[in-house]
Amino acid sequence: MTLVANLGHSDLPKAVKIVEVGPRDGLQNEKQFISAQDKIALINKLAEAGTAYIESGSFVSAKWVPQMATSSEIFAQLQRKSGVTYAALTPNMKGFEAALAVKADEVAIFGAASESFSQKNINCSIDESLARFAPVIEAANANNLKVRGYVSCVVGCPYEGDIAPEQVAKVAKKLLDMGCYEISLGDTIGVGTPESVRRMLAAVSQYVPVEKLAVHFHDTYGQALANIYAALQMGVAVIDSAVAGLGGCPYAKGASGNVASEDVVYMLNGLGIEHGIDLDKLLQAGWFISDLLEREPISKVSNAFRSKCQ
Repeated sequence: MTLVANLGHSDLPKAVKIVEVGPRDGLQNEKQFISAQDKIALINKLAEAGTAYIESGSFVSAKWVPQMATSSEIFAQLQRKSGVTYAALTPNMKGFEAALAVKADEVAIFGAASESFSQKNINCSIDESLARFAPVIEAANANNLKVRGYVSCVVGCPYEGDIAPEQVAKVAKKLLDMGCYEISLGDTIGVGTPESVRRMLAAVSQYVPVEKLAVHFHDTYGQALANIYAALQMGVAVIDSAVAGLGGCPYAKGASGNVASEDVVYMLNGLGIEHGIDLDKLLQAGWFISDLLEREPISKVSNAFRSKCQ
């Protein structure tokens, strides 16, 4: 729902795709167990709000990510809404086969722009991690499934500090060359600022067309919306976000949640950029999951609207 004409913003995209990562990236580190039925209810509320892409689960080891142990159950029981992509993270062939068995619409793989983070996160080098994904992409192609690629630590790393933009470009290009149709660039610890984001995107777009790029910002230092605006100015038209600002990273001490979908939608409304999401229904989805978690949403827009309703 567009609220104003896109006047004075001719350099911005006219429409943006929002990739909702709350049910997977947002919930994966929650210590409080959330049932498959509650996750399905959240996914359904997001779909009803007009969200066209929902990262709905992750097929990883339940030993390492117990919150995602219900992913097969979720995909098997979802009553899928037409026009909505229900995607899954699949870090290896076992995960891909599980996603294929429950008919995930799309799969995602992930790498890092930091060698140290790659070792801490998945116990291998960047090149080794990418080599592991080759059979996943091959199998996905054989089954007509699209593969999305993630790159973490694109401006900073909890172990190495600043990351060279050229290193991000190198990893993003490898994922593109391997067959990923879209590369999501993640500021995992939320240290980016508009200028560091611009430098990173300028480097990456030398090797990956900007129309194949997405941004994934955490809001640790309160810069996520400013960084998204900088990315929009550079032509990026895909934004990852999590309802209620869910999320964090177990391998990045102090990293707060993903940028809140409610805050992103409110900003896009103000810019007159189409996105297809009903803010009122999105707010309801955020309040639903926040009440389950017994805490306030990490979304200023959500809390502002809720205070007006009370």
